[in-house]
Amino acid sequence: MDWDSQLSPATSSNQFKDTWKHALLLSFQSFGVIYGQMSTAPLYVFGTIHAQDIKSEDTVYELFSFIFWTMTIITLLKYVCIVLRADDNGEGGTFALYSLLCRHAKVGLLPNDRSADEVMHYEREIPFTMKVESRAKRTIEKHKSSHYVMLVLALLGSCMTIGVAVLTPALSVYSASSGVQRSLSDMAHRFSSSERKQESIAKAFKDYVPVPLASAILVCLFMLQHCGTSKIGFMFAPIIIIWLICIGGVGIYNIFYWDKQIVHAISPVYMYRFVRNINVDRWRALGSIVLCVAGSEAMFADLGHFRKKSIKIIFVCLIYPVLVLCYAGQAAFISKNFHEDDYNHLSESFPTPVRDWFIALSLLASAVGSQATITASFSIINQCLALGCFPRVKVIHTSDKIHGQVYIPDINWILMVLCLTVTIGFHDIEKIGNATGLAIISPMVVTTCLMSLVIALYWEKSLYQSICFLLFFGFIEAMYVSACMLNVHKGAWYLVFLLALSLTIMISWHYGTKKKLEFDLTNKVSAEWLTAISPALGVTRVPGIGFIYTDIVSGIPAFFSHFITNLPAFHQVLIFVSFKSLPVPYVPATRRYLVGRIGPKDLKIYRCVVRYGYCEHIRDTDDFEEEIIGSIGEFISVEENDFDSLNSSQDRMIIVGKPPSNGSALIPLNEITSYEDSVSLVHNETRLSTLADACESGMVSVQRKKVRFMLPPNSPKMRVSVREELQELIDARESGTAYFLGQVHLAVREGSNIFKRLLIMTYVLSEKNCREPPVALNIPHAALVEVGMVCSI
Repeated sequence: MDWDSQLSPATSSNQFKDTWKHALLLSFQSFGVIYGQMSTAPLYVFGTIHAQDIKSEDTVYELFSFIFWTMTIITLLKYVCIVLRADDNGEGGTFALYSLLCRHAKVGLLPNDRSADEVMHYEREIPFTMKVESRAKRTIEKHKSSHYVMLVLALLGSCMTIGVAVLTPALSVYSASSGVQRSLSDMAHRFSSSERKQESIAKAFKDYVPVPLASAILVCLFMLQHCGTSKIGFMFAPIIIIWLICIGGVGIYNIFYWDKQIVHAISPVYMYRFVRNINVDRWRALGSIVLCVAGSEAMFADLGHFRKKSIKIIFVCLIYPVLVLCYAGQAAFISKNFHEDDYNHLSESFPTPVRDWFIALSLLASAVGSQATITASFSIINQCLALGCFPRVKVIHTSDKIHGQVYIPDINWILMVLCLTVTIGFHDIEKIGNATGLAIISPMVVTTCLMSLVIALYWEKSLYQSICFLLFFGFIEAMYVSACMLNVHKGAWYLVFLLALSLTIMISWHYGTKKKLEFDLTNKVSAEWLTAISPALGVTRVPGIGFIYTDIVSGIPAFFSHFITNLPAFHQVLIFVSFKSLPVPYVPATRRYLVGRIGPKDLKIYRCVVRYGYCEHIRDTDDFEEEIIGSIGEFISVEENDFDSLNSSQDRMIIVGKPPSNGSALIPLNEITSYEDSVSLVHNETRLSTLADACESGMVSVQRKKVRFMLPPNSPKMRVSVREELQELIDARESGTAYFLGQVHLAVREGSNIFKRLLIMTYVLSEKNCREPPVALNIPHAALVEVGMVCSI
């Protein structure tokens, strides 16, 4: 059974058919989100080149040739024709490529207490079977160091995408606001006839207009993010469409008015001439030329917000030809005017009568141009969260039709602060452009490396094809990286700092998560321990249901065995709940839950594994526990007719979908009954005696109930044993609910090296300042039991 086809968006809650009408609708929205950055790149590609570096008409021809072929090879050939095909069930970005490798080449580093295949591909009808593994797969799976390399590559690409989301808004908006400043300075003669006064006014405009105006636009841009991708796309799309018509039309005008021969510069011969006469200054200029492919990586990362068909249609039919015409027209203007002041700014190439209108439009377009990188960072961080590589933050799904459209408030405000820091701190288009160039090309190198592995391991193409892809695109991108590195001291250092900071946080979180899982796996106890020690400790079974949330999916977690040892009492029904993020975007509701038993039937102890994709909510409904209870009821009903489960080990689990609203085993009642007769449960050992007295007297923590259950009318047709067990489950639900959470606190062991100390300290700091675990969000405080344990590393 093909797992990918089962978990595709078409089989999940997204029921949209990929029709042409839908594709055209998404294509229109993509103007305002994906293509804003590409479309506004002409604002700063030539503008970030040092004016003295363009010394002749031939230099302009050579630079335009680089622009044309860079866009053609990297954006059109690599991304549109090849990389967009490597989506992970509709999701894109470096972490989507990494998740493909985790699933098909077993390179994931997070430990698991049962094989990844069993949890990810658990099929009741047809057992999961792996394809015959290639030699490359076996080699990579064997060498653990290659797993770390892939993870670091994925994290590097993610950090660079975040860096682009910080720098691109600052660059595009500051470029547009600088155009406003130049326009106002040109009008200084209207305010005074004195030349000295005019110079003073022009200087005041230069000092006080670009930064405040850019900062105000950036604040407004980030305040709009909560509206969601669809609304922003509809708002911004008309602006970009008008912008494209404007720059395309003026590009054609400049070609015919200034220099028709510029079309000859598409010949690769001009690139050869540039390289033949290379020097440090000319090579450094390539760091600005690479800005022409800005938005290519974001286009791939934003794939989850739209669809491949809509992205390809717009780029091939409109974006690519319009941008070529725009760059050609600007190059034609520069080739005849490079002796003038500010000749390399896009606004200068516009005819004087429409220049002021263009500057006003560029302000709006520059704000829109930042949208692609912002939404891309939301998508990337959402994927990192699900795969345990980023501190917990709140994720809001802004569309009930397209799961990839997300908004992360915490990240949004952090990006805004960082953008303002760049704008106010640098207030120099060349320095911001240097940092942005390195930020744009670096994740492309990561994508090339991961994509070459996807070609060999996932697409199962020949090793020769994989190596050719790596060498061809890798060589071109490495050339641009070397050019950008020449500008590290001229602004690009900020990206290095941002990368080091975000990479440290991501690696620390992944390391801490891994160590906690290893601690849980090492210290878990078997189900037999619980049944064997209960008589010795004199364990008391109190009325109600106990939900034990744990990361392991077999055995008894260490924190619960610690709790039972100190307080020999637990509920008449126990449900061990585990949330498992799969490296796929979505898990259909029909395959959401894995339910099984722990120990013999008379113990009434169950295990429920909740499987979800990296684009889905966890505990996003108030009746989540009711769904789990309903799935337990479905399991009890199905188990009697499942011959395999009756004749297999106690760890046998059955796939149970989301219970239907009418319920086949348990029927939920619509009326709401609530009462709050509960005691606070804490893990402090000084209060264990008080808690024991409360348990023995029958006073257990009770949750405010939202749903009650009853047996279906045809319950007499059920087997007596099934009906009795279901009735016990209903009675336990009526008695109340308590929740048990384990808290593993990491501590540094004496003698640990400084690198390990740094990782643990960063993890602890991040954990204290991030969101609570999703399972704890809607749990009443009085019904929560937290058991703390210390893990020394």
